[in-house]
Amino acid sequence: MPILDRMVEEQETQGTKWTPSKMIARLGQEIDNPESVWYWAQKNRIPVLSPALTDGSLGDMIFFHSYKRPGLVLDIVEDLRLINTEAIFARKTGMIILGGGLVKHHIANANLMRNGADFSVYVNTGQEFDGSDSGARPDEAVSWGKIRTDATPVKVYADASIVFPLLVAETFAQRADAFPMGPAP
Repeated sequence: MPILDRMVEEQETQGTKWTPSKMIARLGQEIDNPESVWYWAQKNRIPVLSPALTDGSLGDMIFFHSYKRPGLVLDIVEDLRLINTEAIFARKTGMIILGGGLVKHHIANANLMRNGADFSVYVNTGQEFDGSDSGARPDEAVSWGKIRTDATPVKVYADASIVFPLLVAETFAQRADAFPMGPAP
């Protein structure tokens, strides 16, 4: 909770505008633990966009903190502008969607702004008949313009926690030396 106090203070005294991605970066900085994804993201200046940041224990902490010290404002629109702008001006985009729901919709909708993603892989156990966002097949996203009509989207019906590490091992990890990790300049 002390970090939330400092964030309210910085908002009031320095005019800091907090967004979910800026809050995540700040928490990554405060965590200062190399085992944390948030730690490495902030260290390398990689924004972590989380449209549902307040869904869960962090949201509960923010809620309870608001009674002790009201005033913290999280601007989700600025992050929405960031992801949509990244998609609009990208030469090509790709989506690897693990699971579904709000995050799947958020990134797919950003690609709608650029007439669809060039590449798309869905990994989940959702079935079309259950009516869930996870169960929606890629052709549904093509019909909305979230995936390009000339793309070859793939849906893998499997548990993402098992399949994703295998996908990484057989694709990105084979070229890990080509992308040296280290602090951003």
